[in-house]
Amino acid sequence: MPRAAAEPLGTLATALGHAARLLTQSPALAEAQSREILKAAPGHPQALLLLAAALRRQGAAPAARDVAAPLARANPEWPAAQAELGLALAAMGETEAAVAALERAVAADPQHVEAWRGLGDAWTLLGDAARADAAYARHVRASVRDPQLVEAAAALCDNRIAVAERLLRAFLKQRPTDVAAIRMLAETGARLGRLADAEALLQRCLELAPGFAAARHNYATVLYRQSKPVEALREVERLLAADPKNPGYRNLKAAALSRIGEYDRAIALYQEVLTEFPRQPKGWMSLGHALKTVGRQPDAVAAYRRAVDLQPSLGEAWWSLANLKTFRFAEADVAAMTAALEGEGLADDDRLHLRFALGKAAEDAGAYAAAFRHYAAGNALRRESLAYRAEDTEDQVRRALAVFTPAFLAARSGQGCAAPDPIFIVGLPRSGSTLVEQILASHSQVEGTQELPDIISLARRIGGRPGAERDTAYPEALQELSPAELRALGEEYLERTRIHRKLGRPLFIDKMPNNWAHTGLIHLILPNAKIIDARRHPMGCCFSGFKQHFARGQGFTYSLEDVGRYYADYVRLMDHFDQVLPGRVHRVIYEEMVADPEAEVRRLLAHCGLPFEDGCLRFYENDRAVRTASSEQVRQPIYTDAAEHWRNFEPWLDPLKAALGPVLEAYPKAPA
Repeated sequence: MPRAAAEPLGTLATALGHAARLLTQSPALAEAQSREILKAAPGHPQALLLLAAALRRQGAAPAARDVAAPLARANPEWPAAQAELGLALAAMGETEAAVAALERAVAADPQHVEAWRGLGDAWTLLGDAARADAAYARHVRASVRDPQLVEAAAALCDNRIAVAERLLRAFLKQRPTDVAAIRMLAETGARLGRLADAEALLQRCLELAPGFAAARHNYATVLYRQSKPVEALREVERLLAADPKNPGYRNLKAAALSRIGEYDRAIALYQEVLTEFPRQPKGWMSLGHALKTVGRQPDAVAAYRRAVDLQPSLGEAWWSLANLKTFRFAEADVAAMTAALEGEGLADDDRLHLRFALGKAAEDAGAYAAAFRHYAAGNALRRESLAYRAEDTEDQVRRALAVFTPAFLAARSGQGCAAPDPIFIVGLPRSGSTLVEQILASHSQVEGTQELPDIISLARRIGGRPGAERDTAYPEALQELSPAELRALGEEYLERTRIHRKLGRPLFIDKMPNNWAHTGLIHLILPNAKIIDARRHPMGCCFSGFKQHFARGQGFTYSLEDVGRYYADYVRLMDHFDQVLPGRVHRVIYEEMVADPEAEVRRLLAHCGLPFEDGCLRFYENDRAVRTASSEQVRQPIYTDAAEHWRNFEPWLDPLKAALGPVLEAYPKAPA
């Protein structure tokens, strides 16, 4: 730290120490003390630093910047001055300048805790998750002093997760209540995708240290990532009570609000944060997603445009424009995406999103060979990062066929929760399920929600592996459930989904397509719920899934062989339920709906026990929020040109045909 000339050590040092102690307790008093010191010792560097920090903590970031900037210029090697300038700039929304100052701070002092945390926050706002994670890891490493924890933190920084986990477990055997170590162990779980384990660890951490804000932020994030938005919101509200202007907390709150259908509140919060911190490419993209969902397409396009203006290499924002389906790229857009794709240091996530977006641009231009090359390259990149195995789906179907026998189902007839509220729409993505949902949600007695994760969560819990699809006891574990347990599961599902029901209508839709695999579970726990199977020609459906990049899940769509096998497994299981529970599942064939909408809508409504309403034929007039890839298409009348569009790509689809096998020829029936 620089020393002021002719500094009287005793009294001044005491006054500076007092001001530093006041900083956390009362920034206003710390400011007053700093100003008194500066009257006695004008230009004193430490007093100026304390003054800047006190101003920033009171929300006066521009004033703090005005004090810290000349101090940092005069002392370029003083890490505290660079860090304070960076934190003040970050609070003002000048994120790039903040990063530069904070990087100067950590270059001068690699153990500067606040600077690393500030860098993590800044990179998060700028949308660079890799740099943010690295900065947060360095923050953890700088925060700990125990040699064993330092070693574990170094392993985390180097992404040697197994080493870090081993060191942390050994450390916690000796010191089981060390909250820093518990939080670090939770981080290893989160990075490995063991979110349930991370949740339990962070819950324990907060029991020991309720005021540990960084751990609570991790906890809220893990809850959100596990589709627990209500629980995540509860934690974020506690964080915001202590730090109401924190942009990271507010962004997480907006994302959680979107998950529970509170889109207007989410949009208002995103806009509030972006007014204060406008240079957030991923913030603009998140706003675009929310605007798209509520049907404000021009505003969504403007938000996505702002994102790519700020970060031309942000592949997901380009793909989000393509994913509007009705949007068309200009030549300048294609040139910009191509330049980004050819740029140095492009992350794989940006690269694969750019491939999907360029594929859509080429397809719209009729350049089908080029489009397929882009789609194939994007899918190959995504497939490399996934653990999906077609054999696991095949095995799950085989096991379901063995469990759900006529005798098993007859023995449980009349059990479960009798409520008729849910209408489940199952099938594959891109099968016309959003169209079916929009038709039903246009009925006065039905509310559309979204693709709800709750049935899948219940199935994982029943199987004893909350975060896994394989190595579970499901569906065999269903054989051990009592009538009371089956009823309780149905009641739990209704309670968990209640947050999504805003209109007070008697029936609601759960459009999670993957629930086809849990048709038997749905029947057992909710025997009066309706199940609609939305089915589309296997070539059109599977290829449409192949050229779609999904935000999460649907790992089977990134290979023509995988998606073909998945479709065949789905047909096999649904045919089984047609045999053992005749009439339980109502099937809507997409091509038949397109050819004769009124007849198919009447059949659909009759199955659901609903009277016909004209509004169901004018579904495109419904302004409800729609989260799926078809959100813009279902705001238009039914169009017929999509059914055979896959034929433009037929020269490259032989692997799909082979994987589908006899299912292709038998459509719309199941193979004998």
